[in-house]
Amino acid sequence: MQLNDSSPSAVVLLSGGLDSVTTLAWAIDQGYACHTISFNYGQRHAAELSAAEHLSHELGALSHRIVNIDLAQMGGSALTDAGIPVPESQSIGIPLTYVPARNTVFLSYSLALAEVLQARHIFIGVNAVDYSGYPDCRPEFIAAFEYLANLATKAGVEGKTVKIHAPLQQLSKAEIVQIGMGLGVDFSKTVSCYQADDVGAACGVCDACRLRLEGFKQAVVADPTRYCGKNVTK
Repeated sequence: MQLNDSSPSAVVLLSGGLDSVTTLAWAIDQGYACHTISFNYGQRHAAELSAAEHLSHELGALSHRIVNIDLAQMGGSALTDAGIPVPESQSIGIPLTYVPARNTVFLSYSLALAEVLQARHIFIGVNAVDYSGYPDCRPEFIAAFEYLANLATKAGVEGKTVKIHAPLQQLSKAEIVQIGMGLGVDFSKTVSCYQADDVGAACGVCDACRLRLEGFKQAVVADPTRYCGKNVTK
């Protein structure tokens, strides 16, 4: 959609994965003037950051930022502690790949950027249907953070309230794939894997890869994901 002076500004959290890139494409298609933000938080690889930066520009975001936060100093997650292996089978309960307070921290930085940019919309690609069970992906969390955001900011106090959008929250992974395809997202350039290699090739066996594989299969869409070494049946 063509932007104009009345296009509402938005901050979009962009990890470089399938969900967040589809969220960015959806927000742009809806007419939002988007500014993307990614986080170098001490995760296992930087391939997703390269993907996020490239796709932000390719899809037409007006600006892109990479914020450095070292959550590895806290550890407690297979994604930020090299001593905790990434699970390669489906977990029961909240998996070891959960990063304590990650979305709370990310949304807080996004809120700060939104206030500086005078943007009243924040988009996040969380999903509560085909997901790993993270507590900070649930609708209750998004609603609670939006309430907090409008109490905690100058903009909110002055009546310039911010809306947290999670357009994919109630969709299956297959539905997200179909929406992304319809919006022209090149999923071959996205990186979802928790332990991708240096060039972004996926392991095919972690929880993120499992959900992604099943999403393409159920959507009856050819999986364009690059896999490294391990046997993957698409």
